[in-house]
Amino acid sequence: MWDIFLQTLPFFMLIALGYGSGRTKFFSPEATAYLTKFVFYFALSAMLFRFSSNLSLAEILDWQFVLAYLSATTVVYILATVVALRRKLPVTEAAVEAQCAVIGNVGFLGIPMLVLLLGEGAVGPVMLVLAVDLIVFGSLIVILITGSRDGRMSPKILWTVALGLLKNPMIVSITLGLLVSASDLPIPVPVNEFMALLGAAATPGALFAIGASLATKSAERVAVAGWLSFCKLILHPAAVAVAALLIFDVDPYAAGVMITAAALPVAGNVYIIAQHYGVAPARVSASILISTAVSVVTVSLVIAWVTSF
Repeated sequence: MWDIFLQTLPFFMLIALGYGSGRTKFFSPEATAYLTKFVFYFALSAMLFRFSSNLSLAEILDWQFVLAYLSATTVVYILATVVALRRKLPVTEAAVEAQCAVIGNVGFLGIPMLVLLLGEGAVGPVMLVLAVDLIVFGSLIVILITGSRDGRMSPKILWTVALGLLKNPMIVSITLGLLVSASDLPIPVPVNEFMALLGAAATPGALFAIGASLATKSAERVAVAGWLSFCKLILHPAAVAVAALLIFDVDPYAAGVMITAAALPVAGNVYIIAQHYGVAPARVSASILISTAVSVVTVSLVIAWVTSF
Protein backbone atom coordinates (compact mmCIF):
# COMPACT_ATOMS: atom_id res chain seq x y z
CA MET A 1 0.00 0.00 0.00
CA TRP A 2 2.77 2.44 0.93
CA ASP A 3 4.57 1.78 -2.37
CA ILE A 4 1.36 2.46 -4.33
CA PHE A 5 0.77 5.65 -2.38
CA LEU A 6 4.28 6.85 -3.22
CA GLN A 7 3.64 6.08 -6.91
CA THR A 8 0.38 8.05 -6.96
CA LEU A 9 1.75 10.91 -4.84
CA PRO A 10 3.61 12.72 -7.68
CA PHE A 11 0.34 13.00 -9.63
CA PHE A 12 -1.41 14.65 -6.69
CA MET A 13 1.68 16.79 -6.00
CA LEU A 14 1.26 18.25 -9.49
CA ILE A 15 -2.40 18.95 -8.68
CA ALA A 16 -1.30 20.59 -5.40
CA LEU A 17 1.23 22.72 -7.30
CA GLY A 18 -1.51 23.93 -9.62
CA TYR A 19 -3.79 24.59 -6.66
CA GLY A 20 -1.11 26.65 -4.89
CA SER A 21 -0.45 28.64 -8.05
CA GLY A 22 -4.14 29.37 -8.39
CA ARG A 23 -4.69 30.29 -4.75
CA THR A 24 -1.75 32.71 -4.71
CA LYS A 25 -3.03 34.28 -7.96
CA PHE A 26 0.31 33.46 -9.64
CA PHE A 27 -1.85 31.57 -12.13
CA SER A 28 -4.97 33.56 -12.92
CA PRO A 29 -8.36 32.01 -13.79
CA GLU A 30 -7.84 33.24 -17.35
CA ALA A 31 -4.46 31.49 -17.56
CA THR A 32 -6.04 28.31 -16.17
CA ALA A 33 -8.77 28.48 -18.81
CA TYR A 34 -6.21 28.73 -21.62
CA LEU A 35 -4.06 25.92 -20.17
CA THR A 36 -7.15 23.73 -19.90
CA LYS A 37 -8.04 24.53 -23.51
CA PHE A 38 -4.52 23.60 -24.65
CA VAL A 39 -4.62 20.28 -22.82
CA PHE A 40 -8.19 19.47 -23.90
CA TYR A 41 -7.90 20.34 -27.59
CA PHE A 42 -4.23 19.59 -28.29
CA ALA A 43 -2.14 17.59 -25.78
CA LEU A 44 -4.79 15.13 -24.56
CA SER A 45 -6.20 14.72 -28.07
CA ALA A 46 -2.73 13.90 -29.40
CA MET A 47 -2.23 11.33 -26.63
CA LEU A 48 -5.61 9.68 -27.32
CA PHE A 49 -5.04 9.66 -31.08
CA ARG A 50 -1.63 8.05 -30.67
CA PHE A 51 -2.97 5.41 -28.30
CA SER A 52 -6.04 4.56 -30.38
CA SER A 53 -4.17 4.51 -33.70
CA ASN A 54 -2.10 1.64 -32.33
CA LEU A 55 -5.16 -0.37 -31.30
CA SER A 56 -7.85 -2.13 -33.27
CA LEU A 57 -11.53 -1.77 -32.45
CA ALA A 58 -11.61 -5.52 -31.69
CA GLU A 59 -8.95 -4.99 -29.02
CA ILE A 60 -10.91 -2.19 -27.36
CA LEU A 61 -14.56 -3.19 -27.72
CA ASP A 62 -15.62 -5.71 -25.06
CA TRP A 63 -19.38 -5.85 -24.58
CA GLN A 64 -19.12 -7.66 -21.23
CA PHE A 65 -16.92 -4.80 -20.02
CA VAL A 66 -19.33 -2.17 -21.34
CA LEU A 67 -22.37 -3.88 -19.78
CA ALA A 68 -20.62 -4.30 -16.42
CA TYR A 69 -19.59 -0.65 -16.25
CA LEU A 70 -22.86 0.69 -17.65
CA SER A 71 -25.11 -1.37 -15.34
CA ALA A 72 -23.10 -0.61 -12.18
CA THR A 73 -22.90 3.10 -13.02
CA THR A 74 -26.64 3.21 -13.73
CA VAL A 75 -27.40 1.73 -10.29
CA VAL A 76 -25.40 4.44 -8.52
CA TYR A 77 -26.85 7.09 -10.85
CA ILE A 78 -30.40 6.03 -9.96
CA LEU A 79 -29.57 5.92 -6.24
CA ALA A 80 -28.19 9.47 -6.27
CA THR A 81 -31.21 10.63 -8.29
CA VAL A 82 -33.70 9.03 -5.87
CA VAL A 83 -31.95 10.58 -2.84
CA ALA A 84 -32.03 13.99 -4.51
CA LEU A 85 -35.72 13.70 -5.46
CA ARG A 86 -36.62 12.62 -1.91
CA ARG A 87 -35.03 15.88 -0.75
CA LYS A 88 -37.66 17.61 -2.95
CA LEU A 89 -35.08 18.81 -5.48
CA PRO A 90 -36.17 19.52 -9.07
CA VAL A 91 -35.19 17.08 -11.81
CA THR A 92 -32.49 19.44 -13.08
CA GLU A 93 -30.62 19.47 -9.75
CA ALA A 94 -31.16 15.72 -9.26
CA ALA A 95 -29.56 15.12 -12.69
CA VAL A 96 -26.53 17.23 -11.76
CA GLU A 97 -26.09 15.43 -8.42
CA ALA A 98 -26.37 12.04 -10.15
CA GLN A 99 -23.69 13.17 -12.61
CA CYS A 100 -21.39 14.04 -9.70
CA ALA A 101 -21.98 10.58 -8.23
CA VAL A 102 -20.75 8.65 -11.28
CA ILE A 103 -18.63 10.80 -13.63
CA GLY A 104 -14.96 10.74 -12.69
CA ASN A 105 -11.99 12.68 -14.00
CA VAL A 106 -11.07 9.95 -16.49
CA GLY A 107 -9.86 12.29 -19.23
CA PHE A 108 -7.51 14.61 -17.36
CA LEU A 109 -6.49 12.37 -14.44
CA GLY A 110 -7.39 8.79 -15.33
CA ILE A 111 -5.77 8.36 -18.74
CA PRO A 112 -2.31 9.70 -17.85
CA MET A 113 -2.21 8.19 -14.35
CA LEU A 114 -3.66 4.74 -15.00
CA VAL A 115 -1.59 4.13 -18.13
CA LEU A 116 1.59 4.97 -16.23
CA LEU A 117 0.67 3.03 -13.07
CA LEU A 118 -1.17 0.03 -14.54
CA GLY A 119 0.64 -0.28 -17.88
CA GLU A 120 -0.08 0.28 -21.58
CA GLY A 121 -2.73 -2.44 -21.45
CA ALA A 122 -4.94 -0.01 -19.49
CA VAL A 123 -5.42 2.16 -22.60
CA GLY A 124 -8.30 0.14 -24.10
CA PRO A 125 -10.35 -0.25 -20.88
CA VAL A 126 -9.88 3.42 -19.93
CA MET A 127 -11.05 4.51 -23.38
CA LEU A 128 -14.16 2.34 -23.04
CA VAL A 129 -14.97 3.91 -19.67
CA LEU A 130 -14.43 7.38 -21.14
CA ALA A 131 -16.65 6.57 -24.13
CA VAL A 132 -19.53 5.35 -21.93
CA ASP A 133 -19.22 8.42 -19.69
CA LEU A 134 -19.24 10.86 -22.61
CA ILE A 135 -21.74 9.18 -24.92
CA VAL A 136 -24.28 7.81 -22.43
CA PHE A 137 -24.16 9.93 -19.28
CA GLY A 138 -22.82 13.09 -20.94
CA SER A 139 -25.84 12.98 -23.25
CA LEU A 140 -28.27 11.98 -20.49
CA ILE A 141 -27.67 15.06 -18.32
CA VAL A 142 -28.26 17.41 -21.28
CA ILE A 143 -31.48 15.57 -22.16
CA LEU A 144 -32.76 15.62 -18.55
CA ILE A 145 -31.98 19.30 -17.91
CA THR A 146 -33.20 20.57 -21.27
CA GLY A 147 -36.21 18.25 -21.41
CA SER A 148 -37.24 19.15 -17.86
CA ARG A 149 -37.10 22.87 -18.60
CA ASP A 150 -38.94 22.56 -21.91
CA GLY A 151 -41.44 20.10 -20.51
CA ARG A 152 -40.97 17.74 -23.46
CA MET A 153 -38.45 16.01 -25.69
CA SER A 154 -37.74 17.66 -29.01
CA PRO A 155 -35.48 17.09 -32.02
CA LYS A 156 -33.59 20.21 -30.96
CA ILE A 157 -32.44 18.49 -27.76
CA LEU A 158 -31.18 15.45 -29.67
CA TRP A 159 -29.40 17.73 -32.14
CA THR A 160 -27.71 19.56 -29.24
CA VAL A 161 -26.53 16.25 -27.81
CA ALA A 162 -25.26 14.96 -31.17
CA LEU A 163 -23.47 18.24 -31.92
CA GLY A 164 -21.84 18.18 -28.48
CA LEU A 165 -20.45 14.68 -29.11
CA LEU A 166 -19.20 15.60 -32.60
CA LYS A 167 -17.40 18.65 -31.21
CA ASN A 168 -15.80 16.80 -28.28
CA PRO A 169 -12.06 16.47 -29.11
CA MET A 170 -11.67 13.31 -27.02
CA ILE A 171 -14.38 11.49 -28.99
CA VAL A 172 -13.01 12.84 -32.28
CA SER A 173 -9.38 11.89 -31.56
CA ILE A 174 -10.28 8.35 -30.45
CA THR A 175 -12.49 7.85 -33.52
CA LEU A 176 -9.84 9.18 -35.92
CA GLY A 177 -7.19 7.01 -34.31
CA LEU A 178 -9.31 3.87 -34.67
CA LEU A 179 -10.06 4.74 -38.30
CA VAL A 180 -6.34 5.09 -39.02
CA SER A 181 -5.71 1.77 -37.27
CA ALA A 182 -8.51 0.01 -39.18
CA SER A 183 -7.27 1.31 -42.54
CA ASP A 184 -3.70 0.12 -41.84
CA LEU A 185 -2.40 3.49 -42.92
CA PRO A 186 1.24 3.92 -41.87
CA ILE A 187 1.84 6.98 -39.70
CA PRO A 188 4.95 8.87 -40.91
CA VAL A 189 7.73 8.94 -38.33
CA PRO A 190 7.75 12.76 -37.98
CA VAL A 191 3.97 12.74 -37.39
CA ASN A 192 4.24 9.96 -34.80
CA GLU A 193 7.05 11.80 -33.00
CA PHE A 194 5.05 15.04 -33.16
CA MET A 195 2.06 13.27 -31.55
CA ALA A 196 4.31 11.73 -28.90
CA LEU A 197 5.91 15.09 -28.08
CA LEU A 198 2.58 16.93 -27.92
CA GLY A 199 0.89 14.09 -26.01
CA ALA A 200 3.67 14.11 -23.41
CA ALA A 201 2.44 17.54 -22.32
CA ALA A 202 -0.97 16.08 -21.44
CA THR A 203 -0.03 14.54 -18.10
CA PRO A 204 1.68 17.52 -16.36
CA GLY A 205 -0.56 20.04 -18.12
CA ALA A 206 -3.79 18.27 -17.18
CA LEU A 207 -2.82 17.71 -13.55
CA PHE A 208 -1.64 21.31 -13.10
CA ALA A 209 -4.86 22.56 -14.72
CA ILE A 210 -6.96 20.42 -12.35
CA GLY A 211 -5.23 21.96 -9.35
CA ALA A 212 -5.41 25.52 -10.66
CA SER A 213 -9.13 25.13 -11.40
CA LEU A 214 -9.74 23.76 -7.88
CA ALA A 215 -8.36 27.03 -6.47
CA THR A 216 -11.52 28.78 -7.63
CA LYS A 217 -13.82 26.16 -6.09
CA SER A 218 -15.54 26.64 -2.74
CA ALA A 219 -16.63 24.07 -0.15
CA GLU A 220 -20.24 25.21 0.21
CA ARG A 221 -23.01 22.68 0.91
CA VAL A 222 -20.43 20.38 2.53
CA ALA A 223 -22.96 17.76 3.71
CA VAL A 224 -24.37 17.21 0.22
CA ALA A 225 -20.91 17.39 -1.36
CA GLY A 226 -19.71 14.81 1.17
CA TRP A 227 -22.55 12.46 0.18
CA LEU A 228 -21.80 12.88 -3.53
CA SER A 229 -18.08 12.34 -2.90
CA PHE A 230 -18.93 9.16 -0.98
CA CYS A 231 -21.00 7.97 -3.96
CA LYS A 232 -18.16 8.73 -6.38
CA LEU A 233 -15.19 7.43 -4.39
CA ILE A 234 -16.78 4.47 -2.56
CA LEU A 235 -20.16 3.40 -3.93
CA HIS A 236 -19.29 3.73 -7.61
CA PRO A 237 -16.10 1.60 -7.57
CA ALA A 238 -17.80 -0.89 -5.22
CA ALA A 239 -20.76 -1.32 -7.60
CA VAL A 240 -18.41 -1.64 -10.58
CA ALA A 241 -16.35 -4.26 -8.70
CA VAL A 242 -19.45 -6.35 -7.99
CA ALA A 243 -20.61 -6.12 -11.61
CA ALA A 244 -17.21 -6.81 -13.16
CA LEU A 245 -15.99 -9.55 -10.81
CA LEU A 246 -19.20 -11.31 -9.73
CA ILE A 247 -21.89 -10.76 -12.39
CA PHE A 248 -20.20 -10.24 -15.77
CA ASP A 249 -17.31 -12.20 -17.23
CA VAL A 250 -14.74 -9.40 -17.36
CA ASP A 251 -11.03 -10.10 -17.63
CA PRO A 252 -9.42 -9.49 -14.18
CA TYR A 253 -6.91 -6.95 -15.49
CA ALA A 254 -9.56 -5.00 -17.41
CA ALA A 255 -11.83 -5.21 -14.37
CA GLY A 256 -9.07 -3.71 -12.22
CA VAL A 257 -8.67 -0.80 -14.63
CA MET A 258 -12.44 -0.27 -14.71
CA ILE A 259 -12.70 -0.28 -10.91
CA THR A 260 -9.82 2.20 -10.59
CA ALA A 261 -11.36 4.48 -13.21
CA ALA A 262 -14.63 4.39 -11.25
CA ALA A 263 -12.74 5.42 -8.10
CA LEU A 264 -11.53 8.71 -9.60
CA PRO A 265 -12.84 12.01 -8.17
CA VAL A 266 -15.68 14.03 -9.70
CA ALA A 267 -14.83 15.37 -13.16
CA GLY A 268 -14.38 19.06 -13.83
CA ASN A 269 -16.67 18.95 -16.87
CA VAL A 270 -19.64 18.37 -14.54
CA TYR A 271 -19.01 21.86 -13.15
CA ILE A 272 -18.84 23.28 -16.68
CA ILE A 273 -22.26 21.77 -17.46
CA ALA A 274 -23.73 22.94 -14.13
CA GLN A 275 -22.43 26.45 -14.67
CA HIS A 276 -23.59 26.53 -18.30
CA TYR A 277 -27.18 25.61 -17.35
CA GLY A 278 -27.12 27.50 -14.02
CA VAL A 279 -27.93 24.38 -11.98
CA ALA A 280 -26.21 24.00 -8.56
CA PRO A 281 -22.66 25.00 -9.62
CA ALA A 282 -21.61 25.64 -5.98
CA ARG A 283 -22.68 22.11 -5.00
CA VAL A 284 -20.70 20.60 -7.87
CA SER A 285 -17.72 22.81 -7.05
CA ALA A 286 -17.65 21.54 -3.47
CA SER A 287 -18.01 17.93 -4.64
CA ILE A 288 -15.02 18.26 -6.97
CA LEU A 289 -12.91 19.89 -4.24
CA ILE A 290 -13.75 17.34 -1.53
CA SER A 291 -13.59 14.24 -3.73
CA THR A 292 -10.23 15.27 -5.22
CA ALA A 293 -8.72 15.88 -1.78
CA VAL A 294 -9.98 12.56 -0.36
CA SER A 295 -9.00 10.61 -3.49
CA VAL A 296 -5.32 11.05 -2.61
CA VAL A 297 -5.91 8.19 -0.15
CA THR A 298 -8.84 6.30 -1.68
CA VAL A 299 -7.36 5.96 -5.19
CA SER A 300 -4.13 4.58 -3.72
CA LEU A 301 -6.14 2.02 -1.72
CA VAL A 302 -8.11 0.95 -4.81
CA ILE A 303 -4.97 0.62 -6.96
CA ALA A 304 -3.27 -1.42 -4.23
CA TRP A 305 -6.30 -3.73 -4.14
CA VAL A 306 -6.77 -4.21 -7.89
CA THR A 307 -3.07 -4.87 -8.50
CA SER A 308 -3.36 -7.83 -6.12
CA PHE A 309 -5.44 -9.70 -8.72
